[in-house]
Amino acid sequence: MASGMPVLKIHSLRLHTYHASSIYGLRMVRKRLWLILLLFLPLALLTCGRPESQRKVLRVGFVPSENVQQVAQNAQPIVQILEKKLAVEIQPFVATDYTGVVEALRANKLDIAFLSPASYVLAKSEANVRVVLKSHRKGSASYYAAIITHADSGITKLQDLRNKTFAFGDPLSTTGHIFPKKMLKESGIDPTKDFKSVIFSGGHDATVLAVLNRKVDAGATFANFTDGKDAAWIQYLKDPKEQKKIRAIAYSEPIPADNLVVNANLDAGLTDKITEIFLELSRDVEGKKMLRDLYQIDGFVAATDQDYDSVREAFGIAGINLPEVLKRKKP
Repeated sequence: MASGMPVLKIHSLRLHTYHASSIYGLRMVRKRLWLILLLFLPLALLTCGRPESQRKVLRVGFVPSENVQQVAQNAQPIVQILEKKLAVEIQPFVATDYTGVVEALRANKLDIAFLSPASYVLAKSEANVRVVLKSHRKGSASYYAAIITHADSGITKLQDLRNKTFAFGDPLSTTGHIFPKKMLKESGIDPTKDFKSVIFSGGHDATVLAVLNRKVDAGATFANFTDGKDAAWIQYLKDPKEQKKIRAIAYSEPIPADNLVVNANLDAGLTDKITEIFLELSRDVEGKKMLRDLYQIDGFVAATDQDYDSVREAFGIAGINLPEVLKRKKP
């Protein structure tokens, strides 16, 4: 029985003798006990908890890959689909930064969450979550970090970035920080010492604009492929002339894609329903558009925790301590 059930304390009744004169009193005590039980039993049954499959509210978290308002707007069709298919109220939560979703998961305030690879690795170490799906783009369940510069900057390789200004995205962004920092360190660049200055823009859109407008010499963002035709600067810059003003100088190794996680305590039947809904969206034309608008993905495939071992390795090479990430906010 659930721990939240009210506890009824019935003190022992010491009836040493049962004289005829006390029979009436004993009957009255029994009647009162039955009355108390009848009053409390329905409440006790209710507080034992409704099965997870009959829950009335589900809380869904979204990482802010771009500005929060845009993500919230793009998430609405997904929220509506979940409400319709599951017959529950969906409460969406778009955090102001990537750690916000992980913190909410750790505090047991979310049931489902869309996470970046790095956010998942942190959530797995700090919260009770289970990965169920990972995204794919045009059939590929991986993507890349890209280090970009202005087309006419004269920067052609990572070593040219010494004494330059640089923009990372969110401190917990896989392609906006973790893997780019790994790339830089492996090329002999120490981001804490070798740059003239470093900023954390907070999102991929902000990084692209910072490079385009020459606020920084270079920055870190994502690319779905290494041909430069499906990447952050193509997504956020609608003018083809502006798109051509951005040039990638380096791409990372393939990175396992973004994912969908659930609270590990969520009912198995409900988890299966949620998983199937997103797989259905992956097969549907309108569903694909919703996913594309939300996170530039085409659908989902099954995922396991082991899929993200390379991300854990990247944290180590980049010199980023997992528990420390949640203790500090953006620099």
